Amino acid sequence: MLRVHDPFLRGQLATAALFTALGFQYATWASRVPALKAALGLTAAEVGMLLMSAGIGAAASFPLVAFLMRRMGSRRLALASTLGLTLVLPALAVAPNYPTALLVLCADGVLVGCLNTAMNAQGSALETTYGRNTMAKLHATFSGGSFAAALLASGMNAFTASVLTHFGVAALLLVLLAACAHGGLLSDAAPAAPQARKTRPRWSIPAGATLWMCCAMAFGTVAEGAMNDWSTLYMEEVALASEQVAPLGIAVVSGMMVVARLFADGWRSRLGDGKVVVLGSALAGAGLGAALLSGGVIPALLGFAIMGLGIAAVTPCVYAAAARRSSDTLTLVATMGTVGLLAGPPVIGFVAHATNLAWGLGLVCLCAFVVTLCGSRITWEAAAPREQLTGS
Repeated sequence: MLRVHDPFLRGQLATAALFTALGFQYATWASRVPALKAALGLTAAEVGMLLMSAGIGAAASFPLVAFLMRRMGSRRLALASTLGLTLVLPALAVAPNYPTALLVLCADGVLVGCLNTAMNAQGSALETTYGRNTMAKLHATFSGGSFAAALLASGMNAFTASVLTHFGVAALLLVLLAACAHGGLLSDAAPAAPQARKTRPRWSIPAGATLWMCCAMAFGTVAEGAMNDWSTLYMEEVALASEQVAPLGIAVVSGMMVVARLFADGWRSRLGDGKVVVLGSALAGAGLGAALLSGGVIPALLGFAIMGLGIAAVTPCVYAAAARRSSDTLTLVATMGTVGLLAGPPVIGFVAHATNLAWGLGLVCLCAFVVTLCGSRITWEAAAPREQLTGS
């Protein structure tokens, strides 16, 4: 990793490499779903189950992630899971049949759950240690990683039709990102002694505040993932946009989310995380709802932009709040976020198949308003002042 003298900036860059890696890995295999469908001879329903298998793996990962966080710590778990996700790509490319591909993507969901929890723990530790907000900017690099993966996929498609070659190049880039992260991540506290682990209380039903955080995270990530996956199709089939204009749907959503996340840490400092979540999600739901009711290309683009603006800071704020409560709270909330991100878009697809895509995105609008309700019920704890954090 490049030598950076400012310890906060060094940690920020290292953690940003993890966020970039996760966004890059996810968008890389998602971009080649059509090629995988053709290679394995899958039906549309089988593709839906293939995508859902990653969400199932994420949902089942909570006990394992909680155990690994306590045993390995966020630093080691983040690096190990990044390397694991690197291996998923060539494994998926050479999967000989549908059941094998299902198992590979299920493992991908587990590894995504591990990395998602560990990297957000690192981001929260940065905020706590140095008294400076950074979670929103870190989440912006996740979107940047997805954007870079889309560019690579486009370039590789022009160069070769080989999925294995594409995924091999992507795997090398992931290894480089892991190497960049290695030297700057914060060290974890020493693990508990064996005697202390034996007396650890058993897992129980989470407190109400944790459940509200889980709900906000799940519905917030459903909204994020569904807009990225379905906006272009909505532009084509419902708004009747041309082939040249239709891709602008995902462009305005993702572009506005990146811009908003670059500024959202300042909003958090001025307004507080609670107001950012409640006002932002309400704005997102209202903007998308107005677009769906109005119909047409221009209202859709405006509504999608407002959706991206409003929903962008939700997950960074909820992750930070969960991490301030406990490691187990963060693990559970992060698991729900991974499930929402991976399983949400297929669910929207099932709804759209049963009705139409306008109703499918109407469900996304409802998700945003559910986040507003959840955000109003969460007790938002302010981060400790800088002088209290750096004095020891």
